[in-house]
Amino acid sequence: MTDAKKLQGDKLSEAEAIERAKHGDAEAFQLLYGLHKRRVYSLCLRMTSNTAEAEDLTQEAFLQLFRKIATFRGESAFSTWLHRMAVNVVLMQLRKKSLPVVPLEETLENEEEVPKKELGAPDPVLSGSIDRLRLQSAVDALPPGYRRIFVLHDVEGYEHNEIAAMVGCSIGNSKSQLHKARMKLRESLKTSRAEKAAKP
Repeated sequence: MTDAKKLQGDKLSEAEAIERAKHGDAEAFQLLYGLHKRRVYSLCLRMTSNTAEAEDLTQEAFLQLFRKIATFRGESAFSTWLHRMAVNVVLMQLRKKSLPVVPLEETLENEEEVPKKELGAPDPVLSGSIDRLRLQSAVDALPPGYRRIFVLHDVEGYEHNEIAAMVGCSIGNSKSQLHKARMKLRESLKTSRAEKAAKP
């Protein structure tokens, strides 16, 4: 029985904890937090490369989960649904960061002192966000089987033996599907870059 099925030695299953959390059970929510916080934090850290920001965004993702758990319908795995929510939280933060708010008076007063920004110069923050969106889009376009194994292994950090038990396949099959998913992603991202380079 994996951690996803039985929460930290507790008698409550993940599905039961989700149902109880939907009805405001704080203890059930705490169990879900304990089960998923490491993977959400890892995701936030990979996307931001900043430990303090990753911690803040992990908290924000779980706040969002607290607000929206009642909308979870079980059409996908709970971990996949939470992963998408966490990705959206990080992307929203990155969008905010790439658009700094500067008071109008400040721009007028300091216009002489500030070196002029070159219009049309590449913005590293924005291009990083665009790359992440391309990657997310490429992952979303994977066939469902490949996508599930890729997300479980490369995003959520499960080992192949855990994935095999969860999905009901052999370890070899899990490894093979992950390899194929990575090849498809590389191909998709290469095509995306080539299209970007071809644009005037």
